[in-house]
Amino acid sequence: MRTWFVYGMLLLMKGLSRLFFRMESVWVGEVPEDDRWARLRVVAILHHTSLFEPIYSAGVPNRFLWRVAAHGVVPVARKTIDRPIVGTLFRVIAAHVVPISRHRDETWSEVLAKTEDPKAMVALLPEGRMMRRTGLDKDDKPMTVRGGIADILQGVEQGRMLIAYSGGLHHVQAPGQGLPRLFRTIRMRFEVVEIDRYRRELEADPKGFRQAVIEDLTRRRDTYCPIDDGPIELPRPVAPDR
Repeated sequence: MRTWFVYGMLLLMKGLSRLFFRMESVWVGEVPEDDRWARLRVVAILHHTSLFEPIYSAGVPNRFLWRVAAHGVVPVARKTIDRPIVGTLFRVIAAHVVPISRHRDETWSEVLAKTEDPKAMVALLPEGRMMRRTGLDKDDKPMTVRGGIADILQGVEQGRMLIAYSGGLHHVQAPGQGLPRLFRTIRMRFEVVEIDRYRRELEADPKGFRQAVIEDLTRRRDTYCPIDDGPIELPRPVAPDR
């Protein structure tokens, strides 16, 4: 019953997002010849700027939303979950929503335990906090990728990682602002990598796997994240998947 309820909520979010926003997306890197949405085990959204990121549901196919509803594992900051309205919404965006602290404690262990299910698909924001208008986090520190995603990748032997590069949502709603501004263009770039190959390449790095993942995803973010106030100029533009 929960699966169908969550799926219905995700479809509602997608419908509202398409009604009030325009989605532009392209694929980068090596685009698979088969279904690019198949065999996903990890989804990493880079460039975290707003709690309105469920808007991105406008750019994914319904089969992806079903996978989230049936097998999705989404770690969410406990302070977000504790918010009276936003927290209620985030509790129903996936099959398993796990409130976490900012430490590698028992809450993070619960996330890792959920990934042991071979059908599980973990969706997370590797930076772990939101970028403010200054380009820094709330403590005025640079936005960096944190190492938690490396823990997840080490526990997943097969499948793919979808990297979603966000153009940012400050033009829709920046942290601290009130109601979102509607009818704006949302820009994304998507990339799919095979996890087993990705692990082999980075495990050979002398800096160690965790640091190698941090540096690699930071480089990819800085290379591929589009600009929220300009058009996407990379090849392979695609209409939002249905």
